[in-house]
Amino acid sequence: MSESSGQPEARDLARWSASLAGIARTGLAFTENLYERERYEEVLHVAADIRAAAEELENAAEVERETDHFVQEWLQNVGEGVPGYVTPKVAIGAVVGNDEGEILLVQRADSGVWLYPTGWADVGYSPSEVAVKEVSEETGISCEPVRLLSVIDGQRMGFSRFGMYMLLFHCRATGGELHPHPLETSDVGWFGPASLPEATAGASWWAPMAFAAINGEDVPTGFDRPRDQVWRT
Repeated sequence: MSESSGQPEARDLARWSASLAGIARTGLAFTENLYERERYEEVLHVAADIRAAAEELENAAEVERETDHFVQEWLQNVGEGVPGYVTPKVAIGAVVGNDEGEILLVQRADSGVWLYPTGWADVGYSPSEVAVKEVSEETGISCEPVRLLSVIDGQRMGFSRFGMYMLLFHCRATGGELHPHPLETSDVGWFGPASLPEATAGASWWAPMAFAAINGEDVPTGFDRPRDQVWRT
């Protein structure tokens, strides 16, 4: 919510749209009542209008409203029963430190942005196993998980347009050689707190916590505190 105008921002609208669509899709997964299905589909159309408005607000240029496309996309992803219950996607991040107190960062090939290794949670792997796998695939470095640093809502933080939770692990490098993934990363490297690349994403919230953990400090696990007014704050 914009403090100056009191009007919703694009990310507020995107969050409201995703939440409404999630409620409607979950309802469609569990109901066989025709009247209820019609109401849930109507909610999807409202959510699509809000999503289109968010895109128009985010992009000053004229944006074609593709509400029918949004609705069809959501409807195609409706399952039955528990498989159809809409939940946030889960991403895994790894803060990897070395003996010099440096952090391992990768430069994303698609955006040029630097960040710690991240990836979507894979079925059949535990979260910490995904962290180890992503670090190895994206950087060539082997590591061992030390602790869970943070569990955050990416949509609430503003770096995701859909529901997404990030599980961030502190890991210790154990071997390997720097070798960027040929498709996902364009560069990798070790960086100290005073030498982070200019295009490093979100360092203001994670860097102090990350380097404190790397330096052996007892850092409490971070998480999003409940808000008094979830929808209007």
